[in-house]
Formats: sequence, structure tokens, C-alpha cells
Amino acid sequence: MKLTQSLFMISLAGLATGCASQTTAVPPEATIASVPSVNLPSMSEPQPRAASLPIAASAVASRPASAPVAAPSPSVVKAPDGRALLDKLLPTKIPDRTGWATDIFNAFTALQIPPTPEYFCAAMAVIEQESSWQADPVVPGLGKIVWKEIDQRAAKYHIPLFTVQAALMVPSLEGRSYKARIDALQTEKQMNDLFEAMITEAPEVIRNLGIANPIRTGGPMQVGVDFAVAQTQVWSYPYPVKGSIRSEVFTRRGGVYFGIAHLLQYRAPYQDMKYRFADFNAGRYSSRNAAFQNALAKLTKTRIVPDGDLLIYQDGRPVNKPSNTTNALLGISTKLGLSAQEIATDLAKEKTSAFGQTPLYQRVFTLADKAAGSPIPREVSPQIRLQSSKITRKLTTSWFAERVNGRYQQCLARK
Repeated sequence: MKLTQSLFMISLAGLATGCASQTTAVPPEATIASVPSVNLPSMSEPQPRAASLPIAASAVASRPASAPVAAPSPSVVKAPDGRALLDKLLPTKIPDRTGWATDIFNAFTALQIPPTPEYFCAAMAVIEQESSWQADPVVPGLGKIVWKEIDQRAAKYHIPLFTVQAALMVPSLEGRSYKARIDALQTEKQMNDLFEAMITEAPEVIRNLGIANPIRTGGPMQVGVDFAVAQTQVWSYPYPVKGSIRSEVFTRRGGVYFGIAHLLQYRAPYQDMKYRFADFNAGRYSSRNAAFQNALAKLTKTRIVPDGDLLIYQDGRPVNKPSNTTNALLGISTKLGLSAQEIATDLAKEKTSAFGQTPLYQRVFTLADKAAGSPIPREVSPQIRLQSSKITRKLTTSWFAERVNGRYQQCLARK
């Protein structure tokens, strides 16, 4: 029986991980970046954790006096004007339009993001792409997907499916058995709640397995749970928490708040908003880093996939193994005038805005521009294949960015 339960939990955990986005959001930076957004209003980035920020539609929340503040955009001056602009830009035929407007505007207020057409439309475009304005997006056939994966895992270990199903007939505290809840699954929130129940309510034999909830993204903007938790360490969450930050991600207000923070609450050196959309999918600064890899590949005449990761990562952490990018840089270290240690130190900043000011970044582009005879692009969509049990076509980060950018342009046309 223990073996059957163990295999079941491993199977379902593997499935849920496959259903989630394969990209990992980098926790927000704790200091203001020195690189402003190009051709966009200035905005502040997350600072060391402040006191709880009240939600008020009438005013933009103020930052603690000790924290540095970016110069405000003129459009921030009158919050009521921002609410009127949001109402003008928001699609007319969406369910609970007033509720969406309130949650979006409250997020902008609490995060101190200027209420401009560009930023409002960017947030709306991602919401529309990720959930079609559904607070808890439905995943068609989710229960069948789960059972198919369980069947495949059970077959691998030569365990009849009916044996696995029998082990799941134990009722949960809500009354239904775990099997019944799997059969009825429709949304990621329901799947998240199912795993939370298994972790906290299931019989001791299951809880002793040390099961961790594998659901990594959720809500109307499909934001990462890890990002949301990290965000609250540097910027106060403005709502009362019901349960946990993980649970808040699956609410409309929480999903919108954390999604907008991930998309907009950092300064990106891009001239085109679509590269923010690529970053939203692949991780902050991925488009800048992919451009760096592209410049390095041209300079060294080596093949480097511009995926936006300059180092090799496992479970979100860099591993002690040189990447193709690292090897290419070490091969021209003399030209760069940098030692191996200096290169490693600068590469360690690749997930922050500071990397753009490092000698490594600047010297690679200086040499690449000179070799090409003209400036090399500073922003490139990362070449990443999207992996998920919910995706049946060959989709990429570039595809995602272009799709969201199309919705963004349609929104701007309404201003």
C-alpha cells in the first residue's frame, strides 16, 4: 500500500510540474536600478520591505522616507485621472469589469507604477493572453490529463491502474475522495487546493512522504508562486492574507497584483514593450541577456543559443559547470582585458539590472559593434521552447511575446 501511494504521489507531482510554466521568475531586486526604461515613463523598483500599503483608489501609496524614489511621471499626479484612463482602455465586454478595474488599479497604486496607457495596456495584454479575463482559468480535460499521466507512471512500475485508484478512495476533509476530486478537476486552483489538502489533511502515511505542492504558476496572469513569495520579502503585500501567499496567487486580486509586479516593477533597458513580454515568459532581463549572447556569438563566431541564461541552472540555482557563454567569454578574456574571476563575478549579476553596467557587458558590446561595423541589437527575444502538458503545438517565448504584443497594440488603439 505504501508503495502504491508513493508512486501515485510521484506521478501526480510530475504531472503538475509539467502543467506549470517551465520558466522560473527571479526574485525582485532590493535596490533601485540605475538603468531607466527607454521611451517609457520612469518607475520605482522593489525596495527593502516597507510597512503594509493600504489600497486606496484616490492616491498613489507613498514610499518610506528612507527609500530612494524615481522621478514620478506627470501621469502619476492625479490618481482619479488614472482610474478614468484605465476604464477607457479596459475591454467593454468582460465579466465583472468593475472588479477587474479595481484589482488592476489597486495593484498599480500599491506597486507605485505610473498609470499610463503603455503600462495599463501591457498588463491587460498579458491577462488576456494568459486567461482571457478569467479569474481562475479553466484547463479543459485536466482530470483526464492527470489520470493519463498516472496510468503511464503506474504501467512503468507494473502497477494496475485500479490499484492506484483504490489507494485514492480515502475521503478528504471536504467530503469527497481524492479520486473524486481528481475526476472533477477543472482549474489550476482546484489542483492547487487538492495538493494542499493532500499535504495537510491526508492520512499520516501520505503526509510522511514529505510531499511538496508542485503547482508553480497560477492565477489570471500565470505568475510564479516562488516569485510571489519573494516579492513579499521586499515589497509589502497590500491585502489581508487568507491562508498563504501561495493561495493569494490563485485569487484574482493576488494573481493580478503579483503578475503586474513581475511584468512592470523593474526597469528594463528596452525600446520595445514586446521584450518585457518575453521577459515575463522567460524571466527578467532574458531579452537583454539573449542580446548579449547574440553579440558574443557574432564576436567569437561560435554557436550560442540565445536563451537568456548566461549560466547553467538547476532548480533555479546556478550550478558549478561552465556554460557555452562562459566558455566563449573565457576564450576572449585577453581581448576583454578581464580575468576568469572578473568574468565570473560579472556573470553572477546576469539576473539583475546591474549586469548592464558591468565591464563584461560593456566590453563585449563595444567589440561586437566594432566587428560588425554598426551597433548590435541590445534586445533579442530568447529562443526558448515552451514546455507544458497543456501545450500541444510547438510554441516559443518569441511566439508568446508577439501574441501579447498584438493584444497590447490593440489596447493602445483604444486610448
